[in-house]
Amino acid sequence: MIMINNHIRPLALAVIKKNNKILVQLGYDNKKNEKFYRLPGGGIKFGETGASAIKREIKEEFSSGIDNIKFFGILENIFIYNGKKGHEVVMIYKADLIRKSLYNKIIIQILDNKNVKAVWEDIEILKKSNFYPNGIKDYFRNNKKI
Repeated sequence: MIMINNHIRPLALAVIKKNNKILVQLGYDNKKNEKFYRLPGGGIKFGETGASAIKREIKEEFSSGIDNIKFFGILENIFIYNGKKGHEVVMIYKADLIRKSLYNKIIIQILDNKNVKAVWEDIEILKKSNFYPNGIKDYFRNNKKI
């Protein structure tokens, strides 16, 4: 889910909404003993655009295409995860899942990582939680059109 090294990692993540909920992956930091939420998506490969990366990542994670893709913003995320420092530049996109049955699931297994699951979480809960990448809560607090 999170790769840590001494390089800045480019990511593409998705804001996928269902009413007042957002699809998020569940995570846990063993060193901090902290549960957290993270938007779905992943690394941008060399030569790949952010939009292409988010399409590929959602396909790999959920076996679903996405449509209505719109650029949402960029965040820089400098963090400590499991005791190691990480640095990401994150391109965020809004999108809709093509595989509509996923909107009805309570827990969704991430297909390319058996240790990770996703859930639909209420925006108000996310605003008060450990929700990454850093800065994403500001978009919701400032009522940026989601």
